[in-house]
Amino acid sequence: MKGRSVIVLALAILCVCLPLMNGCATSAQTGAAIGGIGGAVIGAVTGGGGGLVVGGLIGAGGGYVVGNEME
Repeated sequence: MKGRSVIVLALAILCVCLPLMNGCATSAQTGAAIGGIGGAVIGAVTGGGGGLVVGGLIGAGGGYVVGNEME
């Protein structure tokens, strides 16, 4: 359980810092990165290791679509 907490904390910190690191990226790339991290965090909390991968992929796809439409 402690390992999962460390992963969730690290991903949450990345999610907060990512927009600052991606200052020159397009909205689609930034959306995909934030969506991927958010999906991975939700997947890790709800479904374990397999949920992390699936949640990250679904979040990245959704974030890319939303970011692409914002441009």
